Amino acid sequence: MTLLQAYGVLIVAILLELTGTSCLQASQQFTRVWPTLGMAAAYAASFYLLSLALRVLPISVAYAIWSGVGIVMIAAVGYVVFRQSLDTPALIGIGLIVAGVVVVNGFSETVRH
Repeated sequence: MTLLQAYGVLIVAILLELTGTSCLQASQQFTRVWPTLGMAAAYAASFYLLSLALRVLPISVAYAIWSGVGIVMIAAVGYVVFRQSLDTPALIGIGLIVAGVVVVNGFSETVRH
């Protein structure tokens, strides 16, 4: 697997994690069957793809990207789909997460091993 392929797999893993977290919210504390099953399937697939990305990417970088981008995306989904608002400190914190992902990918030599 090439570095580009690893990033592609990681992107799909992030999207599945986003799906799983959205289903977790929709499951209403595991009281709704289909969202609960969707959550389990999406999380399992996400972790599997994350493990494939780890063949090429260091775990520290892959997990930072996976969790950081997931946080940003689920905040957007929470706002748009679940009507959950974010205050200024939350938005600043999310901005710092984005900045961290940019710094890791743009400037760290760890990725290019």
